Amino acid sequence: MRDNSETFEELERRVAEAHTYLRIEQAREEITQLESRAASPDLWDNQDEARKITGRLANVRDDIERWEKVRSEVDDATTLDLLAREEGDESLAEEIELAISSISNQLDDIELLALFSGEHDENDAVCEVHSGAGGTDACDWAEMVLRMYLRWAESKGFEVEIQEATDGGEAGISSATFIVKGRFAFGFLQAERGVHRLVRISPFDAQARRHTAFCSLSAVPFFDDVSSEVTIDEKDLRIDTYRSSGAGGQHVNVTDSAVRITHLPTGTVVACQNERSQHQNKDRAMQMLAAKLADLQRREREAELNALAGEQRDVAWGSQIRSYVLHPYQQVKDLRSNLELGNVDAVLDGDLDALMEAFLQWQRSQREVDS
Repeated sequence: MRDNSETFEELERRVAEAHTYLRIEQAREEITQLESRAASPDLWDNQDEARKITGRLANVRDDIERWEKVRSEVDDATTLDLLAREEGDESLAEEIELAISSISNQLDDIELLALFSGEHDENDAVCEVHSGAGGTDACDWAEMVLRMYLRWAESKGFEVEIQEATDGGEAGISSATFIVKGRFAFGFLQAERGVHRLVRISPFDAQARRHTAFCSLSAVPFFDDVSSEVTIDEKDLRIDTYRSSGAGGQHVNVTDSAVRITHLPTGTVVACQNERSQHQNKDRAMQMLAAKLADLQRREREAELNALAGEQRDVAWGSQIRSYVLHPYQQVKDLRSNLELGNVDAVLDGDLDALMEAFLQWQRSQREVDS
């Protein structure tokens, strides 16, 4: 019978490391404190504080439960393997292999958490897709990229709210704003900020020639409590209302309630047309504006936190972070991590985890070099 002792030694090592970087002992102490605060009868007198406490409690519980589950499964599988080898029971070999595979996959997911070290990595994310160079193909590409992130978010169990989308004219969209809600949404999506390049036979070219198109994704952390992050003077705002229209399908409420807010001192613009009333659209737009302004302040205050918004570059040749080639061959290549994938269709259908993890690994290695 196969000797799995080295495999289980490796799994034990990974579990022990997870205990350290998840700070399980500290988490157990914290959960006691959080549970005490959550049990307070006046908890919801301050709703913002209550949401922070209950949200943090859920996250800490999740970390502990994940670790305890994989710890228990390693113990069980190790015992089963020992018994099988002692008794020479080959019938348990498949069950042991399945257990090892399951444990390894769980540890892969847990180890990904260790790559999130930013102050706001656990936040929701406000994202914008903009078409760039490439004309109609670029607008079509922007819509493809929007769909890619919607499918990715769905696969992660994240909630998505499309706040605004603008038609591209002949096809696709010229821009879209959306919020991704879920733990580490911003941590993941920071890997995607930048310019994305598509090479394909254009469906809009009667001569079926190859075209290159560009679009960009930006992402900043989202904050439920606007006032906690930035102070906005109403005198600095220009607020325009208009009829909701354009791309977005069922996500867009076609009324006169759409709101666009311009922060005059910085020229920052946000828009929302997804909510049911003008008041709701304004409130959501103010949250998105706060997210952008808070990010701008952080970048101005501390240059090393520039990663929160990503480098701003032209949405055109020579500035892309990733290339998606559909012709003359099929390949997705990230130009930072140098990861190459051959299944472009899967990536465009939202299978982005490998690319995101490769970026996070690359980002951590860059920080280690800089330090």
